[in-house]
Amino acid sequence: MIYRFHHIHLICKELEPMISFFTDVLNAKLVARQKFGTADGASIDLQGTTINLRVSREDEKMVGDASESRYGFDHIGLEVEDVDAAHTDLTRRGFSFFIPPRDIPNLRIAFFKGPEDITIELVQPR
Repeated sequence: MIYRFHHIHLICKELEPMISFFTDVLNAKLVARQKFGTADGASIDLQGTTINLRVSREDEKMVGDASESRYGFDHIGLEVEDVDAAHTDLTRRGFSFFIPPRDIPNLRIAFFKGPEDITIELVQPR
């Protein structure tokens, strides 16, 4: 059996700002607005990776948010050509980095908080 990554699905408090972040800031493409069950949502194409976004359903009890560490989902890792240039661009756009660009073996990385406190890692292979 071969397993291959297909998509990530994020539940967000507000759909429109999250769509704008992915399309305007990260240059993803809005594929479709759609319902996921009874919840409004959208599918985004980020350079071949599908990111599904949706708000909570009326019958769904939501707990916590991405600002808390928890078991399960931790962060999104995005490969970039130049971490330092991405850091400069995103800082100019008002995003805060809690780990500025730094080198680790074979990579240059940086971490910032996106909308709704989702953690995003920028990765530049060396």
